[in-house]
Amino acid sequence: MDTIVDNEWVGDHLDGVHLVDVRDAWEYEGIGHLPGAVNVPFDSFRSEEDGEGGMLPGAAAFAELVGSVGIENGDEIVAYDDMHGVFAARFLVTCELYGHSRESLHLLDGDYSSWSREQEVSRSAPEISSVEYEASFVEDGPLVDLTAVESAMDDPESILVDTREEWEFEEGHIPGAIQLDWLELVNQEERGLKPETEIRSLLEARDITPDRRIVLYCNTARRISHTYTVLRHLGYEHLAFYEGSLTEWEREGGSLTQ
Repeated sequence: MDTIVDNEWVGDHLDGVHLVDVRDAWEYEGIGHLPGAVNVPFDSFRSEEDGEGGMLPGAAAFAELVGSVGIENGDEIVAYDDMHGVFAARFLVTCELYGHSRESLHLLDGDYSSWSREQEVSRSAPEISSVEYEASFVEDGPLVDLTAVESAMDDPESILVDTREEWEFEEGHIPGAIQLDWLELVNQEERGLKPETEIRSLLEARDITPDRRIVLYCNTARRISHTYTVLRHLGYEHLAFYEGSLTEWEREGGSLTQ
């Protein structure tokens, strides 16, 4: 099953997946949501101090949160937001980092606005029964540390990809990194991804190819997560990401280049 699924697919599978809306509660309740979707606001699965790395919330907190909306470990999940999927992608990556099978994790191609133009929406919250969810941080998962970034810098089979905007990249970046703004992958007018052929051409032009190990970094986890999800959808298998800030990078002795 595809990592990124469209409106038609979701409409045909409403009874077989758990839809997760990561917008704020007031948007979910007041503006409307996909029928049957549960609300897991973006800020509820982030923490600056309690998690195992980056902005992760901690395994116990995440297990309680996900179980409280009725999601079990083997469930198929489709997440969405109203910002081209960048916040929803972070939820999916968090699920993966805590052991949910990534083959069961899907991003809606587009967002709530895209869905609401064509499909039915709801303002009624579904009935929810909490369940036990087991979560543990995957030590050998795609989240890597400074050492892995340093190794990638010296590895001709690897490539560092900076998912920030061009002006941020120009102010300073890890030496050898390639800049790829996550929004370059999105058709902002239609809300979803650009055609696959266009995305692949963009990536190949920057030598971001499936045969190389891709190490992503940024200063926001959601932008990394979106690019990671798109690359996974395209069949890239050798993916990792670093969530430390460039301030941390410099503090640990790393240099930046302009």
